[in-house]
Amino acid sequence: MALGGTDLNLLLPLKVLLEEGNVTRAGQRLNLSQPAMSAALARLRRRFDDELLVRAGREYELTPFARDLLPEVQQAVRLVGVALDLEDAFDPSTSRRTFRLVMSDYAIAAIHEPLVRLVEAEAPGVRLTIGNLGSGSHLSERLLVDNDAVVAPMGFGFQGASQPLWTDRMVVLADRRNPRLRDGRLSIDDLRALPYAAGSFGAGVLTPVDRVFGELHIEHRPVLQVFGFLPLPFVIEGTDMYAVVPEMLARLHDRPDGPLVMVDPPFGEVLLAEGYWFAEHRLSDPAYRWLFGRLEAAGAELALG
Repeated sequence: MALGGTDLNLLLPLKVLLEEGNVTRAGQRLNLSQPAMSAALARLRRRFDDELLVRAGREYELTPFARDLLPEVQQAVRLVGVALDLEDAFDPSTSRRTFRLVMSDYAIAAIHEPLVRLVEAEAPGVRLTIGNLGSGSHLSERLLVDNDAVVAPMGFGFQGASQPLWTDRMVVLADRRNPRLRDGRLSIDDLRALPYAAGSFGAGVLTPVDRVFGELHIEHRPVLQVFGFLPLPFVIEGTDMYAVVPEMLARLHDRPDGPLVMVDPPFGEVLLAEGYWFAEHRLSDPAYRWLFGRLEAAGAELALG
């Protein structure tokens, strides 16, 4: 089909080529051979008078024009699908799709149980792959191209649309034998005096703890810094260090016979809000709407405690 001299059969290959940034992977998604995809790319380059994909080392990257074009093409494909009623039905009970998610380490620990349980109950053939959110991920232009959803603290500034999932309270975690613990409590002065371990999420990313420590003028540098919240309970065990972590994570380590104890924060209530991000064009696919519904149901379970 042609419109204004443009072959609309190239619309879907254009979308997939720009999303994948790779001829081979685009062909695999469309079940087309590499020569066929290369021919489509050549036609698209002539149509737009732009290279679209250019070599960057051993990989390819989108040209500035192609980066600007991608969301417009995704929206066009969605609208064409709606106009022509091309939306495929999705039956979770028989589907064997694999969904790709990326989460912070804390989010994986918090949501994996209800999410996997809800997915398995409705879609025993569906598989989830969950990757860890790395440093600088919020700057990646391909994060929501290569993955179906990202679960992380709100305020990270990811591209795409977002929805809240749950909130958690920040608490103090310390070794049970910490010399400054009195009746299971630590004061603001104790926090200023004790060494502490901090979770980092990349250059320029401030956590709720960073903000409240700044307000309280707790300015000493952490003696140990790790990426994310998940390693903190392990690195403070047997030391005088403390850490400030989400309560759901702290409760996993606060056992009567365990080495760590959760301490009510002396700085009042500080909340961590978790949410998920997605590329808006995915809403045209009922499979993604189903997936996002399961994410929101799992988040609602966490919110209820």
